[in-house]
Amino acid sequence: MSRKDAIKQLREQLVRRRDALHRALEGDLSLLRELHQERTGDVLDAAADSVQDELNSQLIEAESRELTAINDAISRIERDTYGNCESCGKAIPLTRLRAVPYATDCIGCRRKAETRNATGGAVMWNRVFDNAEVDSI
Repeated sequence: MSRKDAIKQLREQLVRRRDALHRALEGDLSLLRELHQERTGDVLDAAADSVQDELNSQLIEAESRELTAINDAISRIERDTYGNCESCGKAIPLTRLRAVPYATDCIGCRRKAETRNATGGAVMWNRVFDNAEVDSI
């Protein structure tokens, strides 16, 4: 199969996923509205509702981010820039695009970005333990 045919299949997959996310988001939002209108019960019910609202909110946020990434990928397909790494410009391997159809970078550039971001405020636990061992000696 040619790269062009594979990208056409990936576009169809992206469109199906986009439509499914739209339906899911519509359902999630309508469920939240219904739940807010039905508020009754004691303090424990209110606490449970609050926890459920937070979980639903986080799910909606994750689905919205994925939907945005999918819409961006479909736009890149239409502009004929899909499948090229935004960092280095090389073609992203089809295996990566099949795994993450809205990927914007190749594995090498993704690893570099994650390495840069890993030290930016994140605690490196293996280093904490390494330093603790050195301090105790």
